[in-house]
Amino acid sequence: MNKGTALIVGVGPGLGLALAEAFARDGHPVALFGRDADRLGKQAAELTGQGFVAAAYRADAGDPEDLRTALGRAADGLGAPEVLVYNAAVMQADTPTGLDAAAWAQALAVNVTGAVVATRTVLPLLRDGRGSLLFTGGGFALHPSPEYTTMSAGKAALRAYVHALHADQHGSGVHVSTVTVAGNIGGEDPRFAPDALAAAYLDLHHQPKDQWQAELVYA
Repeated sequence: MNKGTALIVGVGPGLGLALAEAFARDGHPVALFGRDADRLGKQAAELTGQGFVAAAYRADAGDPEDLRTALGRAADGLGAPEVLVYNAAVMQADTPTGLDAAAWAQALAVNVTGAVVATRTVLPLLRDGRGSLLFTGGGFALHPSPEYTTMSAGKAALRAYVHALHADQHGSGVHVSTVTVAGNIGGEDPRFAPDALAAAYLDLHHQPKDQWQAELVYA
């Protein structure tokens, strides 16, 4: 049976690209979303060169209309989605008192609101009303850092949102889960290599329904 499209929001050279590769190898057409159109185009071309179905869509996760439009274009172009992975985030060093309201709003627009926009856009598009909505969380949600305050607050809010969404979708055919990555992605620990993490997301997508979980703490 043909598999539905995997929408990967927030594709960079690390985890985002590894996620696109993992779901492509699993047989899904993959849509890559990010702000750098040139890089995304090259990444999608590399996947298509390997025989996979892939396409790039420039989108700013912090701009609701831009993100909604790009997700709709991908569903029209590649087919109804089966998977959404929201991997977009603003990763910056900042302190509890170091940013003004506008800077906070900009960070939260990507770290939290973009996930809500993606969810509301993709849920009605899921093929046969079934699929997986997966979100990249972080250890700062559990242990906030005064040196990465917007990331800490954003990941905590995203974690709460995903837990609520998981409960909201209970009994449906939609698996909602957050991967709380409590480590340095791409660092010296091989457990946090992008490919190893991407495999964990793929495992979540393939979990039997009676094992669905709201959160995987990857530590």
